Amino acid sequence: MSDQQRISYVSFEDMTPEMQAEMERCAREGTPRPESSAVRAHVPEAFWFFANAWRDLFREGILDHSIKELCRVYISHTVKCEYCGNQRSEKGRTQGLAEGQYDELLNYEKSDHYDARQKAALSYAEAIAWHYEVDDAFWARLHTHFTEPELVELGCMIGLTLGQQSWLRLLNIDHHQVMAGTKASMAPGMEDAESLQARKTAEDYWAHA
Repeated sequence: MSDQQRISYVSFEDMTPEMQAEMERCAREGTPRPESSAVRAHVPEAFWFFANAWRDLFREGILDHSIKELCRVYISHTVKCEYCGNQRSEKGRTQGLAEGQYDELLNYEKSDHYDARQKAALSYAEAIAWHYEVDDAFWARLHTHFTEPELVELGCMIGLTLGQQSWLRLLNIDHHQVMAGTKASMAPGMEDAESLQARKTAEDYWAHA
C-alpha cells in the first residue's frame, strides 16, 4: 500500500483571513487538526460546510460532548481512519474522558469502561456504521437514555463523521504536516512527528488489530 498523499494541502498564505482564523483554531484546539481542513480548503464551500457543521453538531450542541467524542472515535476504529483515530477531543478530556475509555470501543458492550448511557450511544454508532437492521428493543434502549432532539443531533454527527472519516482514510494525510509544532488534541504519545511514527510501529498500535 502506497503512503503517497493523494490530495495536496492548500497553503495557509493562499487562504482568506477567515479561513486562516479557523486554521489557527484547529491548530490551537484540534478536532479537527489543521491537515484535514487544509485539504478541504481546495473548495471553500466544503471547508466551511464541515467547519460549521462540526462546530454545531460536535463541539457544541445539546448533547454532552463526551458521548459524541466516544462515538467519533468508535467510527475511527471501525473504518480505520488513523488520522482521526489518533486525535482526542480537548473538550472531552475536560469532561472526564480517560485514555483507557478509548481502548475498548469496539468491544464496548463487554467493557466496564462505559456506563449504560455511553453503551447505548455506541450501539447507535455501530448500527449506523454497519447498516444493522434494528428492532423495537434497540429504539427503546435509546429512548431510555436520550431525548429525541439528542438522538437527532447524535445521529447527524455520527453520519457526518462516518462519511468524512471514510474519505480521509484514503488520502494518506498525517499529523504534524500543516502548522507543525502544535499538539492540540493529539493522543498521548503522539505529540510530535517522531513520537507519532514510533507509536504507529508499536505492536499494540490500535490500527494493527
